[in-house]
Amino acid sequence: MATIRFLSQAVHLLLLVYFTIAYTTLSDDGLKAIPGPGDDFNIKTGKLLAPILQPRVPGTPGSIAVQNHFIDFFKTNLPKWNIELQNSTSKTPVSGDKDVPFVNLIINRDPPWTTPGFSGRLNLVAHYDSKLTPHGFIGATDSAAPCAMLMHAARSVDAALTAKWEKMHADGMDLEFEDQQGIQILFLDGEEAFKSWTDTDSIYGARSLAAEMESTAYAAHSTFHNALSSISLFVLLDLLGAKNPTVPSYFKTTHWAYRKMAKLERRLRSMSLFESAGKKGGSKRDDKPFLPESDKENTGGRWLGGMIGDDHEPFMERGVDILHIIPSPFPRVWHNREDDGEHLDLATVADWSKLVTAFVAEWMELEGFMKAGEEAAKPGREVEPRGDQRDTGKSEL
Repeated sequence: MATIRFLSQAVHLLLLVYFTIAYTTLSDDGLKAIPGPGDDFNIKTGKLLAPILQPRVPGTPGSIAVQNHFIDFFKTNLPKWNIELQNSTSKTPVSGDKDVPFVNLIINRDPPWTTPGFSGRLNLVAHYDSKLTPHGFIGATDSAAPCAMLMHAARSVDAALTAKWEKMHADGMDLEFEDQQGIQILFLDGEEAFKSWTDTDSIYGARSLAAEMESTAYAAHSTFHNALSSISLFVLLDLLGAKNPTVPSYFKTTHWAYRKMAKLERRLRSMSLFESAGKKGGSKRDDKPFLPESDKENTGGRWLGGMIGDDHEPFMERGVDILHIIPSPFPRVWHNREDDGEHLDLATVADWSKLVTAFVAEWMELEGFMKAGEEAAKPGREVEPRGDQRDTGKSEL
């Protein structure tokens, strides 16, 4: 077991070096091919966002409806993606002797020549549950909008992934050694506390999934010894959708990835591809970067990782690299009734969607293939199916 773990850690370090050094930058044409969400983010009728804008407390009809929304979207629009459900139950401070069900959705796509255990995966993560209180709480930034962003990103890169992998096969490349990187989306349940944030009243789904991923072993000859070790990077989106966010770089170990995303943001802004930037009649603050800390390592800034309780914690405790995309300070509407669709800044939501998609496209080395997927990724298109502050949880810094 020690030997297997050592080899897995060595593979992980090699992957980190690979993505740090051999990372292929998207061209200007590649960035221009990144689609926006358009009407699919309309808060009343949008096909991606609107169905999530409802109370989604674990175990309630609203939670089940949103689960079905995710499943239907991928089955109908992205049939090459694999969908799994991971179930758990737990008592909560408000449920008495009753167990509350929690359902995590695990949705992934790997190169077609790989098998489980041989493909590393970029993980894109958001929680989809909403708080029990206040009554009727929607949680548009927390985290309906981040969930819609991940759906948009998956749709936007899907055809490009197909085009890239088909070309590799047609070119007769030695596929066993060329590309073993897939992508995985985690929609996590039970992030919110039912009463008040503690180690046991919070992140129910994340705690269950991290433990299961660690304990479920792949075949002995696999590159990775379990699903947890196959996570190349855990990108967690939370509290996104309010105007003028500021997202620090929380972890020195993943600052390189933060810088990659920040560079993409600067390029998108310079090419006038951000909807929230430079609005007519807007303030200078409208051009303030979402990710302002690219040079943090040279300025002596504080690394605040570990100060915010969130779904990354049980994964980080097991050695997974975390890129936490959560603003500080938190949005003004945090944990109150105003965190609804009407208080989203939809231009900002659209810009986050483009930025996350661009980050995924670079990570998956889709330069030259995004144009191939541009038509397929247009919003609204469907295809026929084929069959210490830690005690209070997400506390402001």
